[in-house]
Amino acid sequence: MGSATGFNASAASAAPAGASTLTHAKLDLHEPSKDGALDKPGPLIGSVDFQFNPKELTLQKSAKWTRPTTKGSKRSSPPQYQGPQPSKLTLEMFLDESVFFDPAKKQDGSVVKTVEQLFKCCVPTDASHGQKKDSPPWVKFSWGGLTGFLAYIEQVQVKYTLFTPAGLPVRAVCTVTLQELAGEPPGTNPTSGGRVPHREHVVVQGDTLPGVAYQEYGDASLWRAVADVNGVDDPARLRPGRRLLLPTADELLRQAPPTAPRTPLTTPRAGSPAVTPAPRREVAGAVR
Repeated sequence: MGSATGFNASAASAAPAGASTLTHAKLDLHEPSKDGALDKPGPLIGSVDFQFNPKELTLQKSAKWTRPTTKGSKRSSPPQYQGPQPSKLTLEMFLDESVFFDPAKKQDGSVVKTVEQLFKCCVPTDASHGQKKDSPPWVKFSWGGLTGFLAYIEQVQVKYTLFTPAGLPVRAVCTVTLQELAGEPPGTNPTSGGRVPHREHVVVQGDTLPGVAYQEYGDASLWRAVADVNGVDDPARLRPGRRLLLPTADELLRQAPPTAPRTPLTTPRAGSPAVTPAPRREVAGAVR
């Protein structure tokens, strides 16, 4: 994650004065993290290289405040701080294939290909879709030693400004907005201290809580913790279409109540009365 300014510029500031090496900016594309944590991305799956470096970068950081209203009051109540909002970075990409224009040469459509690559950053990756954990790629802007925060692409707006006689776009201006993924370490909520789920599973016909827990965490025994997070009273009756919130495995283990130790069964000594165990009760399909 970047600094309070939104960038980590330590390497850039260490560059020798007067250095004239041209370094192109880029957007690195990553798979989402496998454990749901928001501070470390998954494997690198590609990058979008800037043909021309941006002439300006717009950073935005805000805080959320609320003013409770009181009926009949003649003055506004004092503001209450609710916490920081995620950082945003807005940048422009200028794409131009016309500098290589030759009427006798067929254009390769590099401008359109780059635009399509940016648009794909707003739809789930093939890997996440195959695992039923739909998520677009996570991105990080970098420019030499200047590194931005881990983010997702919130919006891509493209304006084509030049076309070939055949109608192929050869020049475009792309406005890309990135929103920060992790403003706080995973596992805590800065305003309430409650659970912060990082994934969501939509129940389909045939799903069971142990099956969902095994698919997400590799441990079917965590189904009770998943049920507790989602307030599931009857795990045997999961309605298709219900959305289950899935925290990270570490958070789930921290939130799970400790298992009560079992009293070992012993064989009664000679002459001792036999002890009959109390009958167990069944509530909502679960033995207690």
